[in-house]
Amino acid sequence: MSGGVGPTYSDISLPKEQEHELKQSQDPTSSKLKKARVLPFWQINALAVIIVLSASGMVSPGDFAFVLFSYIYIYFLSKFAFPTLPSSKDPQAFNPQNKFLSLYALLGVIIGLVLPIAYIFEGIMEGDKQGIKAAAPHVFLLASQVFMDGVVFSDRFSTPIRVFVPVFYNSKRIFTLVERLKNEFSKEEVYGASATRLYLGRMLAVANLAFWSLNLFGFLLLVHLPAAFKKYYSAHKESKD
Repeated sequence: MSGGVGPTYSDISLPKEQEHELKQSQDPTSSKLKKARVLPFWQINALAVIIVLSASGMVSPGDFAFVLFSYIYIYFLSKFAFPTLPSSKDPQAFNPQNKFLSLYALLGVIIGLVLPIAYIFEGIMEGDKQGIKAAAPHVFLLASQVFMDGVVFSDRFSTPIRVFVPVFYNSKRIFTLVERLKNEFSKEEVYGASATRLYLGRMLAVANLAFWSLNLFGFLLLVHLPAAFKKYYSAHKESKD
């Protein structure tokens, strides 16, 4: 799945699966398969999370509008700002087999999706409506980002677009995490949460804000985005020569 380490290590992802998908999408002999392309397991999971949270009524109209706008804007960028290069020229920002980035991606999955989803389900059992409502927006946006990572990770989109998705979503999610942190520290046991859940919720909120802030400002903007642009424009120049 993709906040900073995704398909091209944009955010959260499963690098080996996505590397295999990219090779298939660039293989001219697989055109028939592309027409009947089935969503990978991790992308189906992300879509399931999006649907469940949407049906629960815990997602605001603003978050829905943001996701819809991201689809439109990404398409616009891919057509007018960062068109695709020939498959042989389109570079990847980092080596998909980098073990450190794979572990980093796994950590992002655990902190950003697995633990918050477990927190939401446990909150349903304990009746912690405020805690669930505070955690839902970030999980929804992160699941939407993971799904979008799968959409743009193909030969139809260039490397800058693949990096833009986690930068765009991660920036938005920082605001939802700040709101969640405020909510968790203003909440008391009278809201239906036990003392243990209260402290775990606060720890999870702090961990997510710290991880995704570091991801955005320390990795995506500082390392990943410049590397992607450098390789893209170098390949673009070579394709013209």
